[in-house]
Amino acid sequence: MPKKSQIQPQSVPTPLIQASHGSLMDRVVSILEQARANVARSINSNMVIAYWLIGREIVEALQSGENRAEYGENLLNDLSERLTKRYRRGYSVTNLRYFRLFYQAFSERAPEIHHSTSDELAAFARSGVLTDLKTALERKQERRGFSPNLSWTHYRALSKVDHPAERRFYEIEADKAGWSVSVLDRQIHSFLFARLLKSRDKEGVLALAEQGQVVSQPIDIIKQPYVLDFLALPDEARLHESDLETAIIENLQLFLLELGKGFAFVARQYRITESQHFFIDLVFYNFLLKCFVLVDLKIGRLEHQDVGQMDMYLRMFDELKRGEGDNPTVGLILCAEKDEVVARYSILHESQQLFASKYMLYLPTEEELRRELARERDQIQARQQSVKGDDDTSSGL
Repeated sequence: MPKKSQIQPQSVPTPLIQASHGSLMDRVVSILEQARANVARSINSNMVIAYWLIGREIVEALQSGENRAEYGENLLNDLSERLTKRYRRGYSVTNLRYFRLFYQAFSERAPEIHHSTSDELAAFARSGVLTDLKTALERKQERRGFSPNLSWTHYRALSKVDHPAERRFYEIEADKAGWSVSVLDRQIHSFLFARLLKSRDKEGVLALAEQGQVVSQPIDIIKQPYVLDFLALPDEARLHESDLETAIIENLQLFLLELGKGFAFVARQYRITESQHFFIDLVFYNFLLKCFVLVDLKIGRLEHQDVGQMDMYLRMFDELKRGEGDNPTVGLILCAEKDEVVARYSILHESQQLFASKYMLYLPTEEELRRELARERDQIQARQQSVKGDDDTSSGL
């Protein structure tokens, strides 16, 4: 009797199964990692609000108590001891002082996070303060709350910044740029806010404080001075330009951070040829300005020959290398010392594409930076008076 034909199930090739499983695995891992990140952000956001509220309670308790330093110290010591006994760690006297400073720095804020929150805090709402915490998180208020992208450690660093406008600027930039705490600390300690104020009037300062650094024209990316302490180079006369260039390449990530927003590295010792070879120290591209940025490194004082050379580089680069859709190339001369006469009477005086800035191989003190900025303001005022004088002369004719 003939056997009935049996239909064998088609086997799926093993590589296809592995590929399918791999794709599924990737998707599942992605879901889990996103969920974990969301939980971490939620916990962090809740703790930021909790610390703000604790700081408020401490401030109000101190204000309503005796006006004596010993009273405040005893209150913090007692509170720290009791909280540590209950929660074990995280509530030292030092941390309680940080909570108080945090509230004092951000006392005008509403205790809320910028996104809608869940009911995860319901289990914690056993005391009046924690009930306040949940209510505050759910309530919409006109005043700005806190960013879900910034941790308590970010806000602790921000609390140490005295000036409200400066503090707000660093908060915006840390939020938008995704700065780590170490990056935020460095930007604060290197006085980034002050170094961006060189050519801004009162409205410009307010814009920095409300919007952060907005890059719309070449002057927006220029700092005075540039702080290159991360290069760990000696501030000595025997330092060569090649040493400076090599150190920058070896610390390129930190140098890009110091340059600012939108920069990508293109090349070092970039060659352009027109009857002879010319070499540009460093070439970058800024995606916000949509233009190339040429950087020339100079050890010592800025000379008029340096300005002339960079001006020639810009003209050649625009003619030979600039692509369709690219804006005019920007040139930046980094020098150890700016010559005010050269800055005033060279093309630097009027150019919108060519700039010179001082670099410092160490973190400046506040006083050193104040002198640098005062010198820069004097130069800007001199330029403005010169332009005004030229306009007056023209109108008189």
